[in-house]
Amino acid sequence: MLKRLLPAVREAGRLFEEGFHAAKTVRHKGTVDLVTQYDVAVEKLLKERIAETLPGFTVVGEEEDDESMRPDRAVYIDPIDGTTNFVHKIPYCAISVGVWKHGEPVAAVVYNPILNELFTAEKGGGAFCNGRPVHVSDQSGLQQSLLATGFPYTKVEMGRDYRWVLESLANLLPHTQDIRRLGAASVDLCYVANGIFDGFYECNLKPWDVAAGILLVREAGGRVSDHKGGDYRLGDPVIVATNGKNHDAIIEKLADYKEV
Repeated sequence: MLKRLLPAVREAGRLFEEGFHAAKTVRHKGTVDLVTQYDVAVEKLLKERIAETLPGFTVVGEEEDDESMRPDRAVYIDPIDGTTNFVHKIPYCAISVGVWKHGEPVAAVVYNPILNELFTAEKGGGAFCNGRPVHVSDQSGLQQSLLATGFPYTKVEMGRDYRWVLESLANLLPHTQDIRRLGAASVDLCYVANGIFDGFYECNLKPWDVAAGILLVREAGGRVSDHKGGDYRLGDPVIVATNGKNHDAIIEKLADYKEV
């Protein structure tokens, strides 16, 4: 399946790289949620190519589709994860493509052409970066763990998501080595898979943000759950992805999403 996906992703990557360095037309989907002409163009290209190479799959994209769509055979694509970084020429942004069957991820590609990082995985086949096997870290102590997180666009409403972010950060930060915020969930998940980050958590992510990264973390030997340690399902309010060794310690510090 990856052999059929990769030519499309690499072609989209050339358009992505062109856009990264070019002047952009930027509009707002929300108060702080940006979209450029390249988000739309990359998604259109990917949809056309994937429809040709993976017939029988429904392609679900960020810019044109409903996040609640859950086809039995789906390809979730984020044409530019980290659009704010893309607009500001910060190189932590990527194309994310996750293939799911019967509610489970079976293939994944996350490609950052700016940093020349191509992460791939197939179910049962391990995780790779530029063809090299990658594995999660061995760090077990929370105090020595470097974590990543993100802030949802809904922060501007100062509602539940905002309160959850602040409470969880206050609970965790003193007990970790530190916490990073790169601004692209697919990249964060790849860096957990690659052993750069020891864990990652975030709330209010969409299926296309995580559909590829979930498989990469699992195939690299890590663990993915909701904020209570249960199975993570696309659309759940919180995702936690770690090397598995510090997972429970992180969950113990996270705020209860239903109570904030």
